[in-house]
Amino acid sequence: MKTFINMLRDDAGASAAEYALILAIVGSALAIAAIGLGNTIAGAMNNAASKINSCQSGTCS
Repeated sequence: MKTFINMLRDDAGASAAEYALILAIVGSALAIAAIGLGNTIAGAMNNAASKINSCQSGTCS
């Protein structure tokens, strides 16, 4: 029983679990930011392409 209680009080493995949790949170935030930035860039490129195409057809605005 004493060995089991000592095992519960041991925090040697806690730091590795904490680092893994931090890494997962940071990785998720980076992925969400990359998706948002990609969508914004795609929208800007589509807007520019539509402006170029409308000028080629003679209706520049």
